[in-house]
Amino acid sequence: MTEKTLLISLLLAFCFGQSDFQKGVTHYNKRHEGCIEDRANPMQIEMAITYFENVLSNETNKKEAALYLLKSYYFKGKFAEEDRALKKKILKKGKDFGLGLIEEFPNSIECRYWYLVNLGSWAEEYGIFAAAKEGVADQMKYHSKKIISLNPEYENGAGYLLLGAVHYKAPYIPFILSWPNNKEAIKYLQLAYNTGNVEIAQMVYLSQAFYKGKRKDEAIILIEKAMNVVPSNDNYASDWEWIKKAKNISQSYKK
Repeated sequence: MTEKTLLISLLLAFCFGQSDFQKGVTHYNKRHEGCIEDRANPMQIEMAITYFENVLSNETNKKEAALYLLKSYYFKGKFAEEDRALKKKILKKGKDFGLGLIEEFPNSIECRYWYLVNLGSWAEEYGIFAAAKEGVADQMKYHSKKIISLNPEYENGAGYLLLGAVHYKAPYIPFILSWPNNKEAIKYLQLAYNTGNVEIAQMVYLSQAFYKGKRKDEAIILIEKAMNVVPSNDNYASDWEWIKKAKNISQSYKK
């Protein structure tokens, strides 16, 4: 047996020896293979989704597989699907699936967080009117506060980031949506920025809130810092998305 044949045999034995859950995790961990900046090759994440959906038919690893599936829907819809209609469909699937997971696992901070990630991406694709109809801002506020109450340090202050972001992004609508406030956005975004490791999304959102609050010098310093972040291996596509946003925002500051 040649060395190449032996290697192929070992790889096949390894794959066939894995459970569907393990195969799904293997493909999920390869989701950035072939990425060109924030655009991913869909092959690995589609394989991951297939395996995780298979796992849900039995009880073994059900919760873990469901969480991975929720994360996979987000990645595919956000970074690995070019067709607008299919992108909207997969993000809606993630939103609906995530809401069901919260009902099934109400004390899971991970399920709640990844539901909000899917919900926010869904709102971006479907637009402000669909988001208002679904009550996205109120949901983001409620679940962000829940995440903070469960663990304020989760994912480097993710609860603070999401709460600050919705205060910054949600439109002020008298008598309907009167709570969004940029001062509150700055407060929570600074809390996120000062919790754990600083992330590029924290820089970008806090910069924008600073700029909106007439703190232009601080805004420019942060956005320039965000533009020069080196994408990480674990969040390669997402980091590139934020780097591109930072560059566009930087140009808008100069107008």
